[in-house]
Amino acid sequence: MASTETDRQGASVLSACADRRDLAVLARALSPHLGADDQLVSPTQGGREAAMDRMASIDPVAYARTRNHLDGAVTLLGPYIRHGVVALPDVRDTALATVGHPTDAEKLVQQLAWRDYWRRLYGDYGMRIWDDLEDYKTGFGPEDYADTLPDDIKAGATGVAAIDAFVEELVTTGCLHNHARLYLAAYVCHFRRVKWQAGARFFLRHLLDGDPASNNLSWQWVASTFSNKPYYFNLENLQRFADGVVDTRYEHNVVLAGSYEDLHLRLFPNLDPPEPRKPARPRRGSRR
Repeated sequence: MASTETDRQGASVLSACADRRDLAVLARALSPHLGADDQLVSPTQGGREAAMDRMASIDPVAYARTRNHLDGAVTLLGPYIRHGVVALPDVRDTALATVGHPTDAEKLVQQLAWRDYWRRLYGDYGMRIWDDLEDYKTGFGPEDYADTLPDDIKAGATGVAAIDAFVEELVTTGCLHNHARLYLAAYVCHFRRVKWQAGARFFLRHLLDGDPASNNLSWQWVASTFSNKPYYFNLENLQRFADGVVDTRYEHNVVLAGSYEDLHLRLFPNLDPPEPRKPARPRRGSRR
């Protein structure tokens, strides 16, 4: 009975909010412990209706073709999946219903399968997902990595234009394209040599779709504690996938510049030199 009465009181308080702005004010009043960086309100609208609108706009073919580009046709359904507004099978079925052949939705369904896989691993590992599941494969040990995230990264003031833009988007909107998450994680782990756990906590604090399963295991994949090698990137790759979305000019991202072979020697000096990579395919036309 007490729980039912509490639910009624909560519903009454929420119904008194005339609009989303009132609701944000109420949330802040009920959460006096929040810091200044938690005062921002994401433009993402919650609720079933907003989720259904997003579902209706799914384009699996465009997703497959452009998903790695920061301006690609991604679904933006992450927050709704994370908070149970829609389920993975709902998204899968909607995607399959919009294409002429199931293979046209393959890439999107694969990403849903990865999310399900992370959840199942989380069920097996539990809180162990906060521990290194494997040794680092970077030529360094855990003791060589900083325990805490540097203040300049948290503030988006590293001086690396693309990285700072990713941090600003994350903190102000609660959203970040998956490829941008990989870039930011690689910068934290390898360019700055910070433990992945520090970055994972930062993501979970700000991401609307953040859950320990996908978040932590993806960070471990980048760090190499849940993969066979570290994930890293260079400025050429960033320009290919992010040009026109963030500032990718050389003079504003110097630390990211260099061939993969050069970066490997700089970031992982204790490892053997890597095999030469195949040349990248021509990138889409610049919108800079």
